[in-house]
Amino acid sequence: MTMIADILLIAGAFGAGLYCLVLSRRLRRFTDLEKGVGGAVAVLSAQVDDLTKTLNKAQSTAKMSVSTLDDVSARAEAAGARLELLVASLHDLPDPGIAPSGESPFFVRRSTGPEGRQ
Repeated sequence: MTMIADILLIAGAFGAGLYCLVLSRRLRRFTDLEKGVGGAVAVLSAQVDDLTKTLNKAQSTAKMSVSTLDDVSARAEAAGARLELLVASLHDLPDPGIAPSGESPFFVRRSTGPEGRQ
């Protein structure tokens, strides 16, 4: 009975050693920097760095766009205020349908003869 227990104990130890050997090889392949998770982590780390740089560039571009839009908006508001002033000043002009001396307010060019005379 002791002999059978020893054989089973040796077989169990041999099986555990074989299991550890297989597990060690799998773990070595798993953490390989070229193909395993280590490589994936390295690639993802590089991608995160690239995305961070791209995000910083996008933020700086957005800030420049906002400042440009602020400038353009300020100019548009100033032009709008000037236009309002011009429209308000047009209300003070007389109606163009009524000429003060009875003449037409429009300039009419008269045709001239071949010598330049009328």
